[in-house]
Amino acid sequence: MAKKLYVGNLSYGMTDASLRELFAQSGTVESATIITDRMSGRSKGFGFVEMSSDKEAQAAIDTFNGKEIDGRKLTVNEARPREERPQGSYNKTKKTF
Repeated sequence: MAKKLYVGNLSYGMTDASLRELFAQSGTVESATIITDRMSGRSKGFGFVEMSSDKEAQAAIDTFNGKEIDGRKLTVNEARPREERPQGSYNKTKKTF
């Protein structure tokens, strides 16, 4: 069963491919995604890596959490489920978006 990891404090030059290559040192990477800003396309400095097993995920956490990569100490832990957020911010009183 694949385990999804949160990876924070990434350098803004990190790509999906370089993140995948980095975490492949700890095992089989199912997916690696850098989160980007919708408007600018620039990295937000965090991403998600999906490892193929719990054992490999734990090895990745042990290896990379607190490790300095590109001058930044990474934060690596098990990803939490995404929280539901309200859609849009329409204000009925002022009729603005």
